Amino acid sequence: MKKITFTTIYFLLLSLTASVLMQCRSHSDAASGKEIYKRYCVTCHGIHGDLKTNGARDLNYSVLSLEERILVITEGRNVMTPFKSILSPSQIRAVAEFTLGFKTKADGSGN
Repeated sequence: MKKITFTTIYFLLLSLTASVLMQCRSHSDAASGKEIYKRYCVTCHGIHGDLKTNGARDLNYSVLSLEERILVITEGRNVMTPFKSILSPSQIRAVAEFTLGFKTKADGSGN
């Protein structure tokens, strides 16, 4: 009886730990969108998304959906570097989600 209980508790704790780690990883990727943007995107798009250096678009007025932003970041566009070999898919998604905040600020519906 003790062996079954110990084994059950062990696998339960192992499953719980794996679940928590996956959630932490997901939260970490989402939280890092801003840091990824600062590292790779600020040079052309600027801190507020409106620098427009080297032909970069003003992200404050972009009408691209999240999926379209992910595609542009992944594959690049015009002179923009493709990031598929630099960032993971979750990092690309995180930075794409972060850039959606610029549109919100431009249209007055956010802070």
